[in-house]
Amino acid sequence: MTYSHSQLVNLIPKKTLFGNPVKTSPRISPDGKKMSYLAPVNNILNIWVGNIGEGNYKAVTKDYTRNILSYFWAEDNQHILYLQDTGGDENWRLFAVNIETEETKNLTPFDKVQVHIIEHNKHYPDELIVGINKDDPSVHDVYKLNLKTSELQLVAKNPGNVLSWIVNPELKVLGAMSAKEDGGYNLLYRETEDLEWKLIYSWDMEDSLNSSPVGFSKDSKYIYLKDSKNFNTSRLVKLELETGKVEVLAEDPSFDLSHVLIHPDTYEVQMVSFYKAREDYVVLDKAIKEDIENISKLNKGDFSILDRDTQDNIWVLAFTVDNGPVSFYTYNRTTKQGTFLFHNKPDLENYTLAEMEPISFKSRDGLTVHGYISFPVGVEKKDLPMILDVHGGPWWRDDWGYNPEVQWMTNRGYACLQVNFRGSTGYGKDFLNAGDKEWGAKMHNDLLDAVEWAVSKGYADRSKVAIYGGSYGGYAALVGATFTPDFFTCAVDIVGPSSLITLIQTIPPYWSTALTNFINRVGNPETEEEFLKSRSPLFHVDNIKVPMFIAQGANDPRVKQSEADQIVEAMKSKGIDHEYFLLGDEGHGFVNPESKMKFYTQVEKFLSKHLGGRIEE
Repeated sequence: MTYSHSQLVNLIPKKTLFGNPVKTSPRISPDGKKMSYLAPVNNILNIWVGNIGEGNYKAVTKDYTRNILSYFWAEDNQHILYLQDTGGDENWRLFAVNIETEETKNLTPFDKVQVHIIEHNKHYPDELIVGINKDDPSVHDVYKLNLKTSELQLVAKNPGNVLSWIVNPELKVLGAMSAKEDGGYNLLYRETEDLEWKLIYSWDMEDSLNSSPVGFSKDSKYIYLKDSKNFNTSRLVKLELETGKVEVLAEDPSFDLSHVLIHPDTYEVQMVSFYKAREDYVVLDKAIKEDIENISKLNKGDFSILDRDTQDNIWVLAFTVDNGPVSFYTYNRTTKQGTFLFHNKPDLENYTLAEMEPISFKSRDGLTVHGYISFPVGVEKKDLPMILDVHGGPWWRDDWGYNPEVQWMTNRGYACLQVNFRGSTGYGKDFLNAGDKEWGAKMHNDLLDAVEWAVSKGYADRSKVAIYGGSYGGYAALVGATFTPDFFTCAVDIVGPSSLITLIQTIPPYWSTALTNFINRVGNPETEEEFLKSRSPLFHVDNIKVPMFIAQGANDPRVKQSEADQIVEAMKSKGIDHEYFLLGDEGHGFVNPESKMKFYTQVEKFLSKHLGGRIEE
C-alpha cells in the first residue's frame, strides 16, 4: 500500500451507510393534501403520514419485524396499501392501513402465496388488479380486488405460460405476454375479457430480454412496447392492434430504452429516457417541456418522478447523485416552483464521499465494455488495493449514483471497480446475447479484462484485488476463486449459486414461465450436465487458493441455502480458509438494519485482513 490510513478522509460509520434512512420514498395523496414517507419506528421502516406543510407526521403502520419497502396510496385518500413478506421469503402479502384509525387489514391472507400489483388507476378508486399464485404456485392468475369489501374476483386464468398481463385504462385485462417453446415471447390480445386470445406480435429469443409491453393507449387501439425487433437496441414503439402497424416513437442506436413516463389521463407518452453513463431524458410531450427544464435546474443529480396528485399539479421527485444522499422535492406545475423536502440520509453531508467515474475498455475479443470506477478520497489514484464489485442478475447493470457499498469500500481505502460485462442490460441485444452460455467463461473474462485495464492505468495494486458480489455477482466471486485461482487475493460471495445444475433444479415455481429462456441462456441440466458442471464452482473447489467469505440468507427463494451449504461443506472437507455467514431471517440479500450491520462488520474485518484497508472499531 502506497499511502497511510491517516491520509484518507474521516471514516464514515457503517450505521450511516447501511442503517435505515431517516426518511425516504415520499408519496402524495391523490387529493394533494397529505404526504407520506417511510421512516424508522424501532429501527424498522414504517409508513408515516401528515398534512402537507403542517409537520404533524405520525407512523400509521406498526411492522416491527421487517422494513416496509413498497407502498402506494389508495384513491380514496384514506388508505395506504403496502406489500410485505416474511423473513425474505418473497411470498408477498398485500395490506391496507387506514391512515386515521391506523387499522391494518391483510387483503391477501394466504400462506406460501405471492401477490404482486398489476394495475390500479385513479378512475377506479375501489378496485385493484393483482396477480396471485394461490391455485398453482407456478403461475399467477389475475384477480380484481375490491378494496372496500376485500372480495377477490378471478378475471384471467393463467394457462401456464403467461409471464405478465396488460391492463387497459378501464382496468380490463386485454393483453398478455406468454412464453414460447423456443424461449421467445408472444404478445396476446383480446378485444373483451370474454373473447379468446389472439397472437398479435412475437419476439424471438434474441429479443426476449430487450422487449416488453408498456401499456395500452386510452382508446385501447394501440399498445406501447419496448421493442428491439429488427433493431439492436430496444425502442419505444406504438403497435396498432387492428393492422399490426408499428410506429417508432423514440430510439437510440447504442443504448436501450430505460424509463417511460405516461400521462395518467390521456395515456400518451410524455417522456422517455436512455441510460448511458448517466440517465438521458427525451421529452415527447411539449406540455411538460418547461416543467422538465425547471426540474433539471433544481439539483445536479439524475431525477425520477415518484408520484403525482390526481390533478397532475404536484409532482414528487427524487434526485440521485454519486457523492451524497438522495434528495426529495415537490414540484408545483402551476407556480413552476420546486420545494425541497428532505435528504434520505442527511448525515452523509457531514462526510466527503467518492465520485463515480464512467469507464470503458475493449475486451480481449473486441467488445466495448462499460462500467464505473471510484477511488478513495484523499490519496493518489495509484497502486491501490481494489475490489471488483460484480452486479447481480446477470441481466442487469450498474448505474451512476449513490451506492452505499461503493462509498463503504472507497472510504475504507479501496478502489471500487464496477463492470457491465457482456450479458448486462442497457447496451443492446447483441451485447446482452453475447453472454448466452458464457457464465464463468467470456462473462468472467470481461471482469478479468477490467481488472487488467485498471492495473494498466496504474490505479490498482495487482497483488491486492478482491472479487465481491451478490447473486450472479456471488457466483462470479466463486468462479474467480475456482476458475482463476491465482488472479484474486480473496473472494466474497453473497447469495451466489455454487452449482448451475442445482440452481436451475430449485428455482421458485413461479419462475417456470421463464425457465426455457433461462435454460437457453445458461444451460440445460437434463442434456448439458457436463457443460454445467464445467461452469459450476462446486465441482472445482480443489482449485481454491484464496480466503473465502460466504454469506447466505436462510429463506432465500431464488438461490437456496443449499447452494452455500454445499460449497462450504466442500471447502471444510478440504481445509480451505473460509468464513460462512448465515442469517436465519433474511432472503436473497439482506434488508433489515441489524442483519446488514452484522454482515458488513464481518466482511469489513475480512477485507482488512487480506487487503489492508481500515475498519471501524
